[in-house]
Amino acid sequence: MQSDFGSLITAMVTPFDENLGVDYDKTAKLAEFLLYKGSDGLVLTGTTGESPTLSREEKINIYKTVVDVVKGRIKVIAGTGGNSTRESMELSVKAEEAGVDGIMLVTPYYNKPPQEGLYRHFKSIAEAVSLPVMLYNVPGRTVVNLTSETSLKLAELDNIVAIKEASANLEQITYICAGAPQGFTVYSGDDSMTLPVLSVGGAGVVSIASHLVGPEIKEMINCFFAGKIEKAVKIHQKLMPLFKGLFTTTNPIPLKAAMNMVGMAVGEPRLPLSSLPEHMIGNLKNLLHDFNLL
Repeated sequence: MQSDFGSLITAMVTPFDENLGVDYDKTAKLAEFLLYKGSDGLVLTGTTGESPTLSREEKINIYKTVVDVVKGRIKVIAGTGGNSTRESMELSVKAEEAGVDGIMLVTPYYNKPPQEGLYRHFKSIAEAVSLPVMLYNVPGRTVVNLTSETSLKLAELDNIVAIKEASANLEQITYICAGAPQGFTVYSGDDSMTLPVLSVGGAGVVSIASHLVGPEIKEMINCFFAGKIEKAVKIHQKLMPLFKGLFTTTNPIPLKAAMNMVGMAVGEPRLPLSSLPEHMIGNLKNLLHDFNLL
């Protein structure tokens, strides 16, 4: 099995209404908007989608909503990972029944499994479905790092076809790109690392900034693969302040604030995440002005 998720995948926020319930109408509209802006795929109920505070029922309804609206025009990837192997298996099965095109599995957080535990965790979930699987390594949030050796061991399994690498460890990412079997795809998990990851063999990015500058990120990736390296570098340099500005505090707090500012209302985050602090609002508005988004 090979990955055909494309080069620009958006890790989509979950829109909430004024009572912090999932707004399914806005979820559908946002998916349509991101498709229009050049995303090849959408990750639903990932970190950016505030997965820890969504119920299983909400997650399944989000999958069904987006699958129904995009109608196969874009890949839909369900973030079904967690720190309970059995619960992740059950949610993954439900996601497959909802019609998604793939699942993304984050490294288990808090329980700090060893590498053998990580391998068995991902293998068990992958075997529970027939969908293509994207691994997600983000040690800054989970404390545990999925090593290149374990990633490559998992890459030998038939339906584990990709990894979202957010370790910011370019040496580790290089080893994965160099040792990956044919058809296994490596994505940057950080917008600011997209071009460096492409340069060592990556295929694209699972992005949050693509909510705001999707066409520009897509152009950068296309320029790189077309051999227009200098132009790709210039786009990367131009976008860097926005990439960094969206991480002035915990994701997706700045992103949701930015989207609300530019007229794509997605509501506030759910606790334990809080609203963007007052002292950061002016700087974010200035940044959006600089990118002609306001």
